[in-house]
Amino acid sequence: QVHLVESGGGLVQPGGSLRLTCVASGTIFSIYSMGWYRQVPGNERALVAMITEVGIPNYDDSVKGRFTISRDSAKNTVYLQMNELKPEDTAVYYCTSYIYSASSSIPRNYWGQGTQVTVSS
Repeated sequence: QVHLVESGGGLVQPGGSLRLTCVASGTIFSIYSMGWYRQVPGNERALVAMITEVGIPNYDDSVKGRFTISRDSAKNTVYLQMNELKPEDTAVYYCTSYIYSASSSIPRNYWGQGTQVTVSS
């Protein structure tokens, strides 16, 4: 069993900042990647940013230059620093990860329950 728990969402004004945190816990042999997707009603869940455990990041073009993803491998934790927030960033943000167990060489995908980010005046 693996659980991903997000925190740090909330209400912020346009131009403001938030930092999201996701912690993975449970039966974890190693982590291939962790990151963030977001979803608004009527749209598909979309990539925000991912990072591998060797530090290779991948950002959606909509957040490049504004958001920064980082990780603390020792704590099985990933962060998303969100700056210069815009109303269109409003969404539920979901943590996701590909995690190896001791019994398989194929990583399994997990999702958190999500945290709401609202950018509004």
